[in-house]
Amino acid sequence: MTTRHLLIATALIEAGTGLALVLAPPVPVSLLIGASLDTPGGLVVARVAGAALLAIGAACWLGRAEGQSRAGRGLVAAMLFYNAAVAALLIHARLGLGLSGLGLWPAVGLHAALAVWCVGCIRPVSPSG
Repeated sequence: MTTRHLLIATALIEAGTGLALVLAPPVPVSLLIGASLDTPGGLVVARVAGAALLAIGAACWLGRAEGQSRAGRGLVAAMLFYNAAVAALLIHARLGLGLSGLGLWPAVGLHAALAVWCVGCIRPVSPSG
């Protein structure tokens, strides 16, 4: 799988999640961590996170043709950090805070897999021949 495929998959996943958070934040939050958003502040923060995910989706979609360029590698490196951080935060939410939703462990697995994919895409390409 190529960097292009990684960025397309990331764009679709993150933009979809972002759109869900912007339009109906209680639904994805409940599925992810089994908690409710019961304050206006929580709803605003969830929608801001949704807007950020839409921006990540747009960046990945627009950068999908960059491949091994400096810009492409920088985008994939940023996505590596993001995916590793999200996986760690969700693991902490479950093990440290006791939160759990139907989608928590699948989300951890997805972000961990995307992080591994990112590592594969930013490894230096050995010269042929």
